[in-house]
Amino acid sequence: MEIRDAEHEESAPQASTLIISKMVCSMAGKSEKVKIAQGTLTHRAYGKEESTEQFRCSYGLNPEYLETITQSGLRISGVGPDGEARIVELPNHRFFIAMLFLPQLSSTPDRPHPLLVEFLRAAIESQ
Repeated sequence: MEIRDAEHEESAPQASTLIISKMVCSMAGKSEKVKIAQGTLTHRAYGKEESTEQFRCSYGLNPEYLETITQSGLRISGVGPDGEARIVELPNHRFFIAMLFLPQLSSTPDRPHPLLVEFLRAAIESQ
């Protein structure tokens, strides 16, 4: 399903079809637990059902379009304590994961973030 004129509120605040909209409560500078759905690529990367992540965002998926988005194939693979989407993925894609947090903030050379490792694995396998 196609959503025509889809926009991001930060760059087009007056648009009529804001798929990405300002969150009720900004996540900028906050850490939050994210529940990870079993059977997802995200879960495979983490190997667990929960992770605490560092956020730097004030925008997220507009709940008004959530049903349309998920019916189109995008899967919510991680949610915050309030049940709002924090991680999404395309299940039939080698690696398409989008998140509202920055995995590089909790990644170190000795302990790279699981999503960064999974991204590299998918890149190597596609060679």
